Amino acid sequence: QVQLVESGGGLVQPGGSLRLSCAASGSIFSINVMGWYRQAPGKQRELVAADTSGGSTNYVDSVKGRFTISRDNAKKTVYLQMNSLKPEDTAVYYCNARLFTSRSSWVRNDLTDYWGQGTQVTVSS
Repeated sequence: QVQLVESGGGLVQPGGSLRLSCAASGSIFSINVMGWYRQAPGKQRELVAADTSGGSTNYVDSVKGRFTISRDNAKKTVYLQMNSLKPEDTAVYYCNARLFTSRSSWVRNDLTDYWGQGTQVTVSS
């Protein structure tokens, strides 16, 4: 079993900042990608930012220059620093980890996706 525990959401005024954290624990051999998705009411879930084990990152265009994803491999934790927040950033943010649960799954290149429970981010005055 793998658990992803998120924290850091809340209510913030436009232009403000929040920092999300997500810690992974459980049966983990190696984490390939950790990232953040979000889902606003009536919209599909979208990738916000991702950080690969090789250190490369990618962002959805709407957050480039405002959000920064980082990762602490020793702590199996990923962070999302969100600055200059806008009302359109309001959504439930979900942590995602794509990982190998065991050495045998790594040998087979058998990756599994896990999700956090979601944390609400509301940007409003």
